[in-house]
Amino acid sequence: TVFNDRHFSCENCDGCVSGGFDAATSQIVLCQNNIRQQSHMNRVVTHELIHAFDHCRAHVDWFKNVKHLACSEIRAANLSGDCTLMNEIARFKFGLKGHHQTCVRDRAIRSILAVRKVSKETAEKAVDEVFDACFNDLEPFGRIPHSKADAKRAYRDFQNRDRYTANL
Repeated sequence: TVFNDRHFSCENCDGCVSGGFDAATSQIVLCQNNIRQQSHMNRVVTHELIHAFDHCRAHVDWFKNVKHLACSEIRAANLSGDCTLMNEIARFKFGLKGHHQTCVRDRAIRSILAVRKVSKETAEKAVDEVFDACFNDLEPFGRIPHSKADAKRAYRDFQNRDRYTANL
């Protein structure tokens, strides 16, 4: 169960960080001085909730295993809306073939470098080694939610998924 007053904290943050997940307290930190729009906050909350989900589901070793961190960052970039076409156009980064995967990879590397003191080569290697498996892990959504309608469909599917296997 998530409690707003226990699991979310709004704080002023350094640099251009928008949020974070504190595994020690199971708390999501929202950087109130770096979030200026509701849509941005929605993406940050979704991104950090994916980290919280991974923390509960996969027992991620955030501090000692850079591959664990890389996997969660790949999943969060892939599923949170960080790499939507509109966000990429706003960043003046867009392409046609394979652009979503490129964005997810780049944002995962960037996130690792923001939270761990590792070389860029180490971050790139970790992301590359786990990319395919983690990019294709779409839990808890079952699909990449590209729009609000997609997110609602994914949530409906999540609510009904036991119905499909109950009679097997």
